[in-house]
Amino acid sequence: MTEHPAYRQIGLIGTGRVARALGLALAPPSAAPILVHGRNPDHAAAAVTAIGRAQAVTLSSSLSSNCDLILLAVADDALPAVIADLASTPLSATICHVSGRSGAALLDPLRMQGAITAAVHPAMTFTGDPMAEVARMQGARFAITGADAPAIAEARRLVALLGGVAVEVAEEHRALYHAALCHAANHLVTLIAGASDALISAGVTEPGALLAPLVRAALDNSLDRGMNALSGPLLRGDRETIGNHLTALTTHAPDLLPAYRAMALATLDALDRDEGALRDDLSRQSGC
Repeated sequence: MTEHPAYRQIGLIGTGRVARALGLALAPPSAAPILVHGRNPDHAAAAVTAIGRAQAVTLSSSLSSNCDLILLAVADDALPAVIADLASTPLSATICHVSGRSGAALLDPLRMQGAITAAVHPAMTFTGDPMAEVARMQGARFAITGADAPAIAEARRLVALLGGVAVEVAEEHRALYHAALCHAANHLVTLIAGASDALISAGVTEPGALLAPLVRAALDNSLDRGMNALSGPLLRGDRETIGNHLTALTTHAPDLLPAYRAMALATLDALDRDEGALRDDLSRQSGC
């Protein structure tokens, strides 16, 4: 426990990867052990073990009556029911959900009952290693959305305790924000998996080892320079090379062809180049 704890009591609704990492990070700034509530007692017990300085409670009312900070770390579709349950009594706590999809408006039933409410989303991937994830929170960005200045201030306070950097995202832009993150992270996984499968078809036994230096350099360069980091046949307008790619994919990796074509056309759009012959080749190969 810290010498001057930031909160008297922290409550956590949820027992999954995000909940465990947040609980572990926030155990020190809570004067009392973190209270953990989950639908499954075994999952709640496992979360308590992962956090260490925590205890399970069977009723969410134990949190609303005792905690000055409550975090909702449940699946997006489960949030409305959790919020409705908490909103059945007057509240005096700060309550934050950690969903990327939703803003703070979802928490309005709790705000109407007296809570300070905010959305606080860590822009991270959680893999189930709480210790490593607590370390990765240091310097990570957290998207915060609040209905008013006090809510934003509480969200910033929470992010600071986690070692992160708060980035305000307006309520009306939460869906766009979340779409951007999913496009960058989820679609990157799909892209690399498709490339790896194609390399295996080409006889490469360790596609990850082959791709790693190339992809890491491309990622670092694109984060630094955007489209100015692009290299390769699309940038050069090399029609013959692209044609060879399309033929090879059609023959040996047809499942990859739609994604390759879509990304190639998107790349040409981002370059703001017409490249009519290349576009015709890409469209014709897909049967459009």
